[in-house]
Amino acid sequence: MSDDTQQRQIRVGETADGAPLKLPVIEVLTGRGFATGKSGSGKSNTASVIAEELLEAGYPLLIVDTDGEYYGLKEEYEMLHAGADEECDIQIGPEHAEQMATIALEENVPVILDVSGYLDSDVADELLREVARQLFVKEKKLKKPFLLVVEEVHEYIPEGGGVGETGNLLIKISKRGRKHGLGILGISQRPADVKKDFITQANWLVWHRLTWDNDTKVVGRIIDTEYSDLVSDLDDGQAFVQTDWTETDVRKVQFRRKRTFDAGATPGLEDVERPELKSVSDALVGDLQQISERKDREQDRIQELETELEKKETRIETLEDELSSARDVSSAARQMADALQNTETVQSQLPEGGGDLRRLHEEIADLEDERDELRARLADRDERIEALEGELEDRTAELERLRGENEQLREVVRERAARREGDSGGDGRGAENAGAESAGGDESEIVQAGGDAVEFGYMSDDDRERDSSGGTDTDSSGSDEGVVIADEDRRIGEILETDLEDRLARACEGSQCSVETAEAIVELFARTGPLRTETVAARVDRSRVAVQSLVSELRTEGVLERAGERTYALHEDVRAELRSATPSE
Repeated sequence: MSDDTQQRQIRVGETADGAPLKLPVIEVLTGRGFATGKSGSGKSNTASVIAEELLEAGYPLLIVDTDGEYYGLKEEYEMLHAGADEECDIQIGPEHAEQMATIALEENVPVILDVSGYLDSDVADELLREVARQLFVKEKKLKKPFLLVVEEVHEYIPEGGGVGETGNLLIKISKRGRKHGLGILGISQRPADVKKDFITQANWLVWHRLTWDNDTKVVGRIIDTEYSDLVSDLDDGQAFVQTDWTETDVRKVQFRRKRTFDAGATPGLEDVERPELKSVSDALVGDLQQISERKDREQDRIQELETELEKKETRIETLEDELSSARDVSSAARQMADALQNTETVQSQLPEGGGDLRRLHEEIADLEDERDELRARLADRDERIEALEGELEDRTAELERLRGENEQLREVVRERAARREGDSGGDGRGAENAGAESAGGDESEIVQAGGDAVEFGYMSDDDRERDSSGGTDTDSSGSDEGVVIADEDRRIGEILETDLEDRLARACEGSQCSVETAEAIVELFARTGPLRTETVAARVDRSRVAVQSLVSELRTEGVLERAGERTYALHEDVRAELRSATPSE
C-alpha cells in the first residue's frame, strides 16, 4: 500500500465552525462504518457523497442497492449496474457471484449490485451472500483496500429476529475483514432494528436526524444521553460524526449535496429527465453474458435429462406390465402342455395332425424368450439401483467421518481454552486471552472461547500508543479523594453491596459488556478519580464505543455521574459506600 493511499483524505462536507470535514481514505475503505437517519434526513446522500469522492480518487467499491436509487452515479462514473431489471447493464444471478467479485477486485470496476428487482427474495439474498463470500475469500490473498456498502442493513442483521447465513457473513466481514483490506459501511433508517454488536464495533458512525424514541435511545447509549434530544433537531444533511481516528469524539457536520443524478428523490409533479449514463465495456458485459448463456444451456440439458429419465421410467413400468402378462401366459401354456401329455385329452380337444400342438409350443418358446429378455433388463436396473445405494452409503460414511473430525477439533478448542483460563490466574480473562493468542497469525481462524463479541471492540494503534507512552488524562487530577482498596485480591464486587452488584449487572446487560469490565471500570474510577471515556477505554483495553455505551448505562443506574464535559466520576453515594466497605489502615 503506497504512502499516498495511507495519507490521502476525501472531503465530504464541513463542520459547524466552517472547517472542511475530511475522512482518511484507508480508514473508510477498510474500516467498519454505520450511517443512519430517518427517511429524508440525508443518509443515502451521505453514502453517495462518500462513493463519489472514492470514485473520483480512483478507488472502486461495491454498493448493495436495495431500492434501485444508486444508478445515478453512472452519470459521471463508469460503473457496472447488475441486477434483475432490464435497465441494468446485465441481468445476473447467484451463479455470477465469483465473476462479480473478480470484476470489482481484480479489474477495478466499481459495481452497483441492484437487488431491488428480484421477485424471489431468496434469490436476492443468495446473490448478496455469494458475492460477499467471494469478496472475503479473494481479499485474503489480494489484501486490497475495498469498501462494501450495504443499504437497509437491518434486513440482514436484525436486532430482534434471527440472523441468517447472509447476516452472519456480514458480521464476519465487520469483525475480520479489516485485516484483509475489506471494509463495510452499513446503512439503515432504524438503528434500533440493527444488531447492537454491529453498531458498537463500528469505528466510524454518522447519525442523521432521528425522531423515534427507540432510535434516539440508541444514540444516547452509543454517544451520550445529551445527544438523544439533539439528534432529533438536525436539519437535512446535518449529522453527528463519531470516529475513532480523531481526538474529537463527536462533530456536528453538514454533508454536501451529491453531484450526480438523484435517483432516490421523492417523485414530484414535474417531469424528471433521466440523464445519459456512462456504460462499461461491451467485453465486460459479454463475459457475464456468457455465464448466463452457459447457465441457460445447463438448465436446458437438465430438462432434457429429466425428460429422458421420465421416459425410461415409463418404459420400465411398461416392461414390468409385459413381464407380468408373460408370466400369466407362460403359466397357462404350462398347464396346457401338461394337459396335452394325456392322450385322451389331446384326442378329445385337438384335431388330427397335431398342428395346433406345434404352434402352441412355438408360442410358448417365444414367450419364454421374451420373458428372459425382460428379466435381464430388470436385472440391469436392479444393478444400477444397487450401485447408487452403495454410493449413497459411501457418502454417508464420509459425512459421519467428517462430523467426527469436526467434533474432535471442537474438543481441542475447548481443552485449550480451559487450559489458558487456568493459566490466567483466575482473573476472568483467560478465555479472552485464548481467543487473542489463537489469532496471532494473519490467516489463522480467530477462536473466541468465551466473552461477548462486543468485548473485542476496535481500538486504534494510536490510542494504544498514547496510553502506553505514559500520557495522563487531563481531568484525572481532580479534587475528588481517591478510595484505596487495600486487598488487591478482592474483586470490587465482593466489597460492594448486593444492590450495587445488581445495578452493575443491569448496566452490563444494557451495554452488552461483561461484569468483569464494569467492575474494572468502577475500580479504576475508585483509584484515580474523574476520567474521560477515551482514557478509561485505554486502561481497560476496550473500544471507545463499547466503553461509552457502558458508561451511559452506569450513569442511568446511578453508579457514575458527570464530573465535567466528557468526564465522569463515581457517584458520591457509591464512593461513600466504598469508603465504608474498605478497612482503614
